[in-house]
Amino acid sequence: MQIVNFSADMVFPLNINPKLAYLHLPRFPSKAIRAKGMTQVAKENVWNYPRPPAIEPASYRLRVYLDGVLLADTSRSHRILETSHPPTYYIPPEDVKMEYFKENRQQTYCEWKGNCSYYDVTVNGKAVKNRVWFYKNAEGTGGKYAAIKGALSFYADPFECFVGDEKVKPQPGDFYGGWMTSWIEGQVKGGPGTWGW
Repeated sequence: MQIVNFSADMVFPLNINPKLAYLHLPRFPSKAIRAKGMTQVAKENVWNYPRPPAIEPASYRLRVYLDGVLLADTSRSHRILETSHPPTYYIPPEDVKMEYFKENRQQTYCEWKGNCSYYDVTVNGKAVKNRVWFYKNAEGTGGKYAAIKGALSFYADPFECFVGDEKVKPQPGDFYGGWMTSWIEGQVKGGPGTWGW
């Protein structure tokens, strides 16, 4: 991982891992990055992520739209980093327009985080089913993931999702919900031939 061209006026708290310093840039918009003298975002290879997954606060800005309606806007999410997967982001419900969401009966199970529930979303008469998930308890792995209790995670399709000003691409396949951005490297799980990884 490499971070280049930090300007002298960018000061980070001493307890921040220098390799992850870019996570603490305010709202992470590309114009602000250029204005601060940072010409390249730190690259991350998905094969350097751990298993069990890591959880980290992400203070840059995330936005989610459906049919032109802003559903979520936050600078206080968490991201989950798991081997071979791009990050998944969890947005606190306080930063989501929950009037568009209705919990449904769909349930799945994550070996790390426990029982997972889903929302349907309806905007301008357009209904999207089972493309937003959350953990009511996030009780798995000894409470390691408690910070995402109740937080919402969105598939990048059919939603329009942004990290800073960059529009996210969905993780390959239709099962996993990671967000692909320009600084994510390495072959990711989800596409043809990767299910046995």
